Amino acid sequence: MGMHRFVPEVYHRTIGPHEPVLRLASGDSVTTTTVDARGLDHTGAQVTERGNPMTGPFFVEGAEPGDILAVRFDRLWPNRTRGWTRTTIAANVLEPGFASGMPATEELADWELDLEAGTATLVAPPSRLAGVRWPLAPMLGCFGVAPAGGQSILTATSGPYGGNMDYRGFVQGVTVFLPVFVPGALFFLGDGHALQGAGEIVGTGVETSFAVTFTVSVRREAQPAQWPRAITPEYLLTVGNARPLDQGVQHATTEMVRWLTGAWGLDNASVHALLGQFVEYDLGNIFDPAYTMVCKVPRRILAELGVRVELD
Repeated sequence: MGMHRFVPEVYHRTIGPHEPVLRLASGDSVTTTTVDARGLDHTGAQVTERGNPMTGPFFVEGAEPGDILAVRFDRLWPNRTRGWTRTTIAANVLEPGFASGMPATEELADWELDLEAGTATLVAPPSRLAGVRWPLAPMLGCFGVAPAGGQSILTATSGPYGGNMDYRGFVQGVTVFLPVFVPGALFFLGDGHALQGAGEIVGTGVETSFAVTFTVSVRREAQPAQWPRAITPEYLLTVGNARPLDQGVQHATTEMVRWLTGAWGLDNASVHALLGQFVEYDLGNIFDPAYTMVCKVPRRILAELGVRVELD
């Protein structure tokens, strides 16, 4: 298992079959950086075009179609002291014709980030929130592997490969599991948010550049993953990316049934009873072309059934 330090020079606004920036062995870790959604780096300089640019892709030796790429987020933290957000709730989240009272021309909000204290403070424009120090909750809004069929898909959206899911549960310490569609998987990551509410309903979190460390490993299961999965300290979770929102629910729930009956060995009757009474759902992105729904099962409930959730 090796440790790599990678300084990106090229970024991509599509997730697809781009030339790998680094080749990794299963078990390797990488320390690197990401730029924000407008292409600004840790100094605030624009180093690439705007449009949710990603760091990568990283080629993982031994990863083949049908495998699962596990990625553990070892460290996710902003690496500059400024962030920005949009200020207006997206029209599709409000009732049709509702007059919000906001100006027609949107002004970006400016946030100050205190990286030592771990807080974010709204600086402008004026509002009741301005001046209050809010705890940071760093997360990655966009990451994934190259899609099937040689596709190259804009980082504005998401699918079975991952992408722009903007789920605030993708934080430090989480291990995500992505279906592999191409040799080497070709893993991308970016779109760091210092803070974000559920749904990303204004179209951004507190956008900033990040310092990131992650570890990759290749896994094989008899029943391969078809949608992103993750394990957190409290939950198993599965992700469905689609529009309309109920289709995202269908993908996420089906993937959870597939995972529990496959990797964790529960029978169908037990899984249906379990989900019927204990399932939880979170809203990921509801702004971008594909919406994101997250299906969650508490690990403590699985422990009651004798299911030990272990990563290694």
